[in-house]
Amino acid sequence: MSTGTRIDRAGLWGAVASFVLWGLMPLYWHQLKVVPSLQIVLHRIVWSALLVALWLVVTQGGGWWRKVKARPRAAAMLGVTSLLITFNWGLYIWAVNAGHVIEGSLGYYINPLVNVVLGVLVLRERLNPAQWVAVALAAAGVLWLTVALGQLPWIALGLALSFAAYGLLRKVLAVDAVLGLGVEGAYLFLPALAALVWLELSGQGHFTSGWGLGIDLLLVLGGALTALPLIGFAFAVRRVPYTIVGMLQYISPTLQLLVGALVLGEAFPRERMLGFGLIWLGLAVFAVDGWRQSRHRAPAPATPMER
Repeated sequence: MSTGTRIDRAGLWGAVASFVLWGLMPLYWHQLKVVPSLQIVLHRIVWSALLVALWLVVTQGGGWWRKVKARPRAAAMLGVTSLLITFNWGLYIWAVNAGHVIEGSLGYYINPLVNVVLGVLVLRERLNPAQWVAVALAAAGVLWLTVALGQLPWIALGLALSFAAYGLLRKVLAVDAVLGLGVEGAYLFLPALAALVWLELSGQGHFTSGWGLGIDLLLVLGGALTALPLIGFAFAVRRVPYTIVGMLQYISPTLQLLVGALVLGEAFPRERMLGFGLIWLGLAVFAVDGWRQSRHRAPAPATPMER
């Protein structure tokens, strides 16, 4: 990126708004803690699928589905990514409502470094010395948290690995972020809707079942909270240099960490702080190295981020 590059303000604010929304999402899901996590995920699938499909019809007409049918291999792979993102959503919402927001934020801190490791293992990419140092520091942080806290930070690792695998497949497919979410929603919509109907008929549902209009509205608007940040992100990455987007992405886990520690009152003892510190140091090395490399080459296309 040259020093003379002008940054589109609308794109910049679109990126910032998206990452802030993702970072504050724990507060939203926490308001729904009376609803089982599985049902929250099912509602998230149904309402976001409807909203994204409507957006695609308005912006692209019926042609958006023909674009997918023209690439049957991509359509099949999006079925796999739909399962990965559903797992990621479910684990994250469960973590929030089980009091593990801080560990959830850790998953999105280490995600960029997990992406690097997958690039080496799957795409046969090679790491430079700075990237090896970054990965080693993050691994040391995870090892320290495992020893100090007496258990593997499996929530963080589950979130990071599932989202990294999701991002890797979406990178290989090179499908537009919103279009891809629309196809994933199409795969998941009918099973999710059928499950919700069954839960309501069996008396286990929490939608229009006496829990109050506020809960019903929160469940519906959860679909908008899924789709709107992604649409804003897709808008931003076409207008803002990738290196800047890469730095801005840490707004999200930082806000999640602050929400967990300062608002929801989760413990953040010294032992955990040291483990986070090693991971943050690794990220700093990774970010500086990425910035240095960006000065010598054109920015790469961004991969979609969904929470």
